[in-house]
Amino acid sequence: MLSVSNLSVQFGKRVLFDDVNTKFQTGNCYGIIGANGAGKSTFLKILSGKMDPTSGQVHLEPGKRMSVLTQNHNEFDEFPVLESVVMGNKELFSIKKEIDALYADYTDENAEKIGELQVTFEEMNGWNADSDAAALLSNLGISEDLHYSLMKDLDGKQKVRVLLAQALFGSPDVLIMDEPTNDLDFETIGWLENFLANYDNCVIVVSHDRHFLDAVCTHISDIDFSKINHYSGNYTFWYESSQLAAKQRAQQNKKAEDKKKELEEFIRRFSANVAKSKQATSRKKMIEKLNVEDIKPSSRRYPAIIFERDREAGDQILNVDGLAKEFEGEKLFANIDINLQKGDKVAVISKNSRAVTAFYQIIMGNDKADAGKFSWGVTTTQSYLPLDNSSFFQDGSLNLVDWLRQYAQTEEEREEVYLRGFLGKMIFSGEEALKKSNVLSGGEKVRCMLSRMMMKRANILVLDEPTNHLDLESIQALNNSLINFKGTVLFTTHDHEFAQTVANRIIELTPKGVIDRLGTFDEYLSDKKIKELRDKMYA
Repeated sequence: MLSVSNLSVQFGKRVLFDDVNTKFQTGNCYGIIGANGAGKSTFLKILSGKMDPTSGQVHLEPGKRMSVLTQNHNEFDEFPVLESVVMGNKELFSIKKEIDALYADYTDENAEKIGELQVTFEEMNGWNADSDAAALLSNLGISEDLHYSLMKDLDGKQKVRVLLAQALFGSPDVLIMDEPTNDLDFETIGWLENFLANYDNCVIVVSHDRHFLDAVCTHISDIDFSKINHYSGNYTFWYESSQLAAKQRAQQNKKAEDKKKELEEFIRRFSANVAKSKQATSRKKMIEKLNVEDIKPSSRRYPAIIFERDREAGDQILNVDGLAKEFEGEKLFANIDINLQKGDKVAVISKNSRAVTAFYQIIMGNDKADAGKFSWGVTTTQSYLPLDNSSFFQDGSLNLVDWLRQYAQTEEEREEVYLRGFLGKMIFSGEEALKKSNVLSGGEKVRCMLSRMMMKRANILVLDEPTNHLDLESIQALNNSLINFKGTVLFTTHDHEFAQTVANRIIELTPKGVIDRLGTFDEYLSDKKIKELRDKMYA
């Protein structure tokens, strides 16, 4: 279907890819993973022809069509929404425009040409193009009253959905998507997961959403050591098997036969879980292809994120009574009554993301509510990861050692040896610990903020979209850390797996009050009574 031959990519002295040879087959969904800077987005650009490799070539089977989810959200601003979707099939759209132009200047001479084009147009299912495009838009949450609006009149999140519909339109033979779940709500992501799990053609995707990768991928394509290797299975299988393989590699004295038995048992256990899912059935039953020889340790480095507490909190954690907030005339939330219990791990959600951020800013003392009050228990200490961390990096002259020293609790922690060791565990080793804070990437800043939180050793953690900007390795490490944390957690995330594995309670902030339920995130989303209640609270 799509093959890569002798591909090399080099920027100056830096080699991203070295003599890569690989194939992407019909019926498979490949999740491209790799550490930050490994070249995931670059590889997609090369596959789609938007960038040339240093050497080598990409070959798409003749007669096959490729579609790419565009990252330029303003590219189609002057076009109507419905037409922008149909433009996803360039050949079909070109024929449609040619037919329209010939009809506009109709003569006996061009009548025959129109007939020939219409035959081709019909073979491509062109007469159903508008209705198919409209169905895609509706499934992605773009209402019919917007279908004939200009793209420039849509907001950013609506544009993302239209461009996603454009990429999906017409069932391309190869579908390439870079972070397709960005700016989508959980319901829309669920629809996309189902769509791709039952998609018969080839899908190649980069995503930091582990739940999404698990739901759609038949293979994980790992960029490591400047090469790309395909592994049968989804992300969780790749992660757990690579961790097992790394552990076994460290067990020098363990017999090869015992190691093989352990790996085979792991595959059997994993197969029993995954074989129950609709994805495993509809996507060629990838479990049947799993092989002991496929399991290899990874070179990935995971930050050591460990939250400890100076003291255990008492029974009084947080009481919220009648809290309300408006912003620019919009009611973010009202009548919020909450009583947190010790050990609660709460996913705080809302259809309006600004509502959650405003709520956190109020309970952390950075903003005032329009009505209501709140109180923290006297034995609680809070550590906060805000959505916007820019105020913490205003002094760009500080290196990371001096930046972190500001948050040290003891004299020992102020010592450079301690700070550099601490930063090393957070993947700032060697000279990286002396980087200036004004040159950090978004992910590096979040890792610094998590380091600051760890140093505080609070018994309450409040995190607003903590997975933003993080790579998969850091997300996995943070996810595991919050599962193991003995204190109380309030968090918000667009990462489904994160919410499902950490939260034991869901609190939803709405303009008409709060919805508060014990249970997992999946249980909350699937509860029909809660869905009916949500519809009323936002009506």
